[in-house]
Amino acid sequence: MPAPAADCTVEPDAAAPCQAPAGRDIPNINPSTGLSTDYLNHFTEAIMMLEMIASMPECLDDLRAWRPKTYAEHFAASRFSDRNTVIRAYEAADPAIREALDRVSGTLNIVLSQARDMMVAHRNAPVAEALAQGAVARLRPLIARAAAVINGSEIRAAERRGPQGAIDAIFGG
Repeated sequence: MPAPAADCTVEPDAAAPCQAPAGRDIPNINPSTGLSTDYLNHFTEAIMMLEMIASMPECLDDLRAWRPKTYAEHFAASRFSDRNTVIRAYEAADPAIREALDRVSGTLNIVLSQARDMMVAHRNAPVAEALAQGAVARLRPLIARAAAVINGSEIRAAERRGPQGAIDAIFGG
């Protein structure tokens, strides 16, 4: 029997995120940020297709079908039983943290969309593998940054450098 869902009801002035219990088909919500690393799957699946496209050209159809999604769109379309809880926790998260995640995920969506379009346009070109490798090299640091925002490590490190460091980290400085 699956674990019961965490009650993430948000009171009008309560913006503290909650943590969903770990379990099958229930994403983990980071208690300090209110965000779930399961969102990163949206990007890592496309990156994996880019990495495999040279040796497995049939991956192109899956890559062609990939579409950019925001955090809320990803979970709304997911099969997670607690997807509404995850979306509510995101909405209740600190606006600066949400903005930092939205900024880096927006960049990931743009770069992956461009990489997808290049691979479709140049699928048989000799440079296709190099294009895919170049895109993956640009995407990996962005995934790491998104993970740091979701896990709160980027913000915590910046807070140790003082208020201006925290502001710079949130706004990509």
